[in-house]
Amino acid sequence: MEWSNVTWFLTALGAVVVLITRVRLGGTVVDGTGHGAGRHGFSAALLRLHTVVGVITLLGWVVALVTGRHGIALVMLTGWWLLTVIGLLLLARWLPSGGKHSEDTQSDAWGSGAGLSVLGHVGMLIGVCYFTFVTLTERL
Repeated sequence: MEWSNVTWFLTALGAVVVLITRVRLGGTVVDGTGHGAGRHGFSAALLRLHTVVGVITLLGWVVALVTGRHGIALVMLTGWWLLTVIGLLLLARWLPSGGKHSEDTQSDAWGSGAGLSVLGHVGMLIGVCYFTFVTLTERL
């Protein structure tokens, strides 16, 4: 197994998760919060932060991979972990609302609900664990 091939593949998947999260949630932001029937809302600022941290981290990570600069990779690990935490917070919006007057949960038309989000963000968590491993063991 070639470590660099796996690293580049997971980097591309990370870019896809950031992009898809922006596309899926970007259309549901109303008055600063995103809402769906039977789901918790989320802050538009949280979505913007996810996008900004994701783009900066991806660009820095690619620079680290291309140049082989271990120091840059270590700094970008912080970005990957922050991005993962923000993504999991956004994922928490799928938790059902238990309010007395809440509506029944309705799923997205694209991706049929939380499945795609869970796959993407839990996959990111696993990918960031891998990035941490290869960076700390200097296998980049």
